[in-house]
Amino acid sequence: MTLANRYWVLSLILLFGSIAPTHAESAPVNPKVLHIINRLSFGPRPGDIKKVDSIGVEGYIKQQLSPDFIPEPESLTSQLSQLETLGFNPVQLREYAEIIPPGVTSDREKKQALRKQTLQIFNETIKSRLLRATSSNRQLQEVMVDFWYNHFNVDGSQGQTQMWVGAYEQEAIRPYTLGRFRNLLGATAHHPAMLLYLDNSKNKVINRPGVNSKVTGLNENYARELMELHTLGVDGGYTQKDVIALARILSGWGIVTRQNQNQNDGSGFEFNPKHHDFGDKVFLGHLIKGRGEAEGEEALDILARSPATAHYISYKLAQYFVADNPPKPLVEKLTRRYLATNGYIREVLNTLFQSSEFWDEKNFNNKFKTPYQYGISLVRATGMELNNTKPIIELFEQLAMPLYGCPTPDGYKNTKEAWLNPDAIIRRLSFATAIANGSLSISSLPPQQNLEQLKEQEAKKAIPFVDHGNLTIFSPTGQMKPITSKASQPIKANQSIAVDYEQLINTLSNSFSPQTEKAIAISSPEIRSGLILGSPEFMRR
Repeated sequence: MTLANRYWVLSLILLFGSIAPTHAESAPVNPKVLHIINRLSFGPRPGDIKKVDSIGVEGYIKQQLSPDFIPEPESLTSQLSQLETLGFNPVQLREYAEIIPPGVTSDREKKQALRKQTLQIFNETIKSRLLRATSSNRQLQEVMVDFWYNHFNVDGSQGQTQMWVGAYEQEAIRPYTLGRFRNLLGATAHHPAMLLYLDNSKNKVINRPGVNSKVTGLNENYARELMELHTLGVDGGYTQKDVIALARILSGWGIVTRQNQNQNDGSGFEFNPKHHDFGDKVFLGHLIKGRGEAEGEEALDILARSPATAHYISYKLAQYFVADNPPKPLVEKLTRRYLATNGYIREVLNTLFQSSEFWDEKNFNNKFKTPYQYGISLVRATGMELNNTKPIIELFEQLAMPLYGCPTPDGYKNTKEAWLNPDAIIRRLSFATAIANGSLSISSLPPQQNLEQLKEQEAKKAIPFVDHGNLTIFSPTGQMKPITSKASQPIKANQSIAVDYEQLINTLSNSFSPQTEKAIAISSPEIRSGLILGSPEFMRR
């Protein structure tokens, strides 16, 4: 039997559970250490378990809750410094994206040039997220960036939002991940990426009360999602009248015009009194006097301190960190802490990490990784430096989770039912195998002039797997390509292994079931790393 076929047989055996168990002989590792790493980070890198064990679980929690005091690797700082547009504010990004290069004259060339610049901004946004997620020592902050971005989702797959999602994450999400929820809520509400995505930039009053006795031109989209998805939740007790009132309150909150952007502070936000409804409103039982932009701030205050918001945020945090169906007592405990601390997320998380529910062993390794979590954890486990981001970007696209590409405002789900399906498992296994045996490189970027040649070479030694009865391969960039013939070459026994399986086992503390341990033990060394990265245990956190 070829190594390629043995790998897939063993993978299927692992998935369907028909190998007789045997117990590991290695020294056990404190399961609490691995649990805290899996939940407060995107998984262990080589040496992480030893480091956390040395400072203790409590020390690690305290450290991660104060990310500003954690030094970052010089290599990460250096890589981020090479991203030209990373620190640009929204006004600077718009100006950069609209620069016409010298010598470009035709409308077609101008359009292509502008598109290229927007794509550069977007690609640097993606690269910065991946570099931080895989290499940052401030792992809880990176985990919370993932959490809050999905909570306040903006689709960056097209249009101007593609240009602004990086600044949105950098300015409206990242600084507030562990702070007060009200500050986070306000930052997202003012950012042009959100104002554009959920149409509040179109929320403009044309006829005001007292002038023509009616209000037209309101756009209720952001007001509705602000309550349903960002604060109160779908069962938060608001009515359609509250939606209309909030839309009136937020009328005139928009994006600075190109004519005025030089007078702007760079944020891209503009309140235009000409487009605001200055009439009095009743919102969630509160009388809000018509006085301009301050009405919106008052409404955000009301939403942030609402018990419904406290419960909704607490539920989502418990679901993300503990279980798909979080224990009700835990949610209530977090809700009380939220209200007692005025929405201080750091304190809510500390309460969560100290809770008996979080440390209940039935919740250890019970969360199925999203495609994003799986891809990032795989890179971290190998200890590779992420230089070539294209394979992992394409993996996320194949698994229906492109970065900044969720089209709906509710963001990506983090529950098992959203991501566990046969096709997705096979794609994960294929990616894991390609990384493990070195046929797919993420630690080095091939020269552009040789890329096509490398693709052809790799196709000849492709790693096959079964996909609805057809064989498919991973190209060097991670793109799935069908094979017309089943005569592709198997993995050679002397082929170099990119990931050392013994180091991988040490990195993951040999945290496998007896069934998986048995499968690894009876397999050839050439495929053990692939089995580990494709194991059921590694699919969970």
